[in-house]
Amino acid sequence: MGTEVERTDNAVNRLPEDELKQLEASLLDLREESQNLITERNALETEIRGLRKKVDRLEENVNIMKMPPLIIGHLQDVLDHERAIVRSSNGTVFQVSLNQRLDPDKLKPGTRVALNQDSLSVIEVLHEAWDPMVSGAEMVGKPTTTYADIAGLDTEVSLVREAIELPLVKPELFQKVGITPPKGVLLVGPPGCGKTLLAKAVANQTEATFIRMVGSELAQKYIGEGGRMVRELFSLAKEKAPSIIFLDEIDAIGAKRLDGSTSGDREVQRTLMQLLAELDGFDALKDVKIIAATNRPDILDDALLRPGRFDRVIEIPIPEDGSRKSILEVHLKTMNTKKLNLQRVVEKTKGYSGAELKATCVEAGMTAIRDGRSSITQNDMMAAVATLEKKRSQSSTTSSPERLYS
Repeated sequence: MGTEVERTDNAVNRLPEDELKQLEASLLDLREESQNLITERNALETEIRGLRKKVDRLEENVNIMKMPPLIIGHLQDVLDHERAIVRSSNGTVFQVSLNQRLDPDKLKPGTRVALNQDSLSVIEVLHEAWDPMVSGAEMVGKPTTTYADIAGLDTEVSLVREAIELPLVKPELFQKVGITPPKGVLLVGPPGCGKTLLAKAVANQTEATFIRMVGSELAQKYIGEGGRMVRELFSLAKEKAPSIIFLDEIDAIGAKRLDGSTSGDREVQRTLMQLLAELDGFDALKDVKIIAATNRPDILDDALLRPGRFDRVIEIPIPEDGSRKSILEVHLKTMNTKKLNLQRVVEKTKGYSGAELKATCVEAGMTAIRDGRSSITQNDMMAAVATLEKKRSQSSTTSSPERLYS
């Protein structure tokens, strides 16, 4: 072997210098190519490992999708670290086994859990879910309405701010005096007089979470659904505290309870009883305030009106002469007007609500646009009043707002 190496070295030494340089260059090229191939092989091996992991994840997802669906239930009691009592979605109660991987601190009565379809054993703990109608009631953006947009209701605005804003902004004042802050206010009055507008201004002014719900949305078809939504509504408000709940048209669920009633009426009454329990139950509302509004205070249940639930009942009346003038000024300040005599308009709009006054201003603007003018004149305002008067006379209501609230 040593002799052959010596012969090779001798043969190389005998090669011309040019051929020797060519061989050295070829050797360097081969080494570089070999290194590139090794690098490429390592990269391919890394890619193969990544693809195998991806395949494993996809196979796991496929297996999960092939699994039977889990049943949603509620935990009623934990017997020990291995057994518990659960209520399934159809209302049946079972004693089941617990997944040992679950955190014992999360296993509390009332917790939503996922159950195996065959053994009904607790697989995992679910977060508390809100009804979409309840969670969607939370206002994300603030309304643009401010107290400056509300005219003719200075006393009413002051009463609402004392009962709703002050306890949230300066709770120490109530602690010094030694009284419990009001829980909420009930706004009563004819349609279009500013009840909802006042609630929007409160939402704009405060930093609290504002949750708006219409009473008819709480009147559900199936037994127990309305009460559950009321319970979730107040639970959401407590979690998001400080918060304000605005219940518009509360007479939809707050009507007086009667002996002779249909099954639908009884379900509405159950919803009302849940609302009464939430307003003045064992669980304190603390930083949760309630604003309710209705056009029909005469049909509300007495239990709903007693002190301790709605501590203040604030009437939003049909605006008087001075209030009507202030309302017209608010709506006309952003309009292009020319030589208006508001006093004449005020005299012609006796008995008008705030919404009707706004409609009068809009109708006057439409008249000017129809005639190709850029400003509103006195004749436009009087023509708008005449149009509104015609609509009012054609109204099919059996009683006017003044007669109902006199």
